[in-house]
Amino acid sequence: MTILTDLLALVIRGLYFAIFIKAIISWFPIDQNGPIVRVLNQITEPIIEPIRKILPTFGMLDLAPLVAILLLSFLSRMLESASF
Repeated sequence: MTILTDLLALVIRGLYFAIFIKAIISWFPIDQNGPIVRVLNQITEPIIEPIRKILPTFGMLDLAPLVAILLLSFLSRMLESASF
């Protein structure tokens, strides 16, 4: 069971960092069609898009990545407590 929980923890950690990097990149005038940005979009949008549909918009401020990171952190904590 620890191999499965370790694998899930690794996936959650990877998603956490992918969303964080995508949020940082969005602050800069970087080509949104570049290969790195496209890969990050393919990885993160399935998680962020449903959250965007639920959250109200605050002008130009997109809180969906922050909520996704918080949810992933919560899942990580739940996984840690369940593995012991």
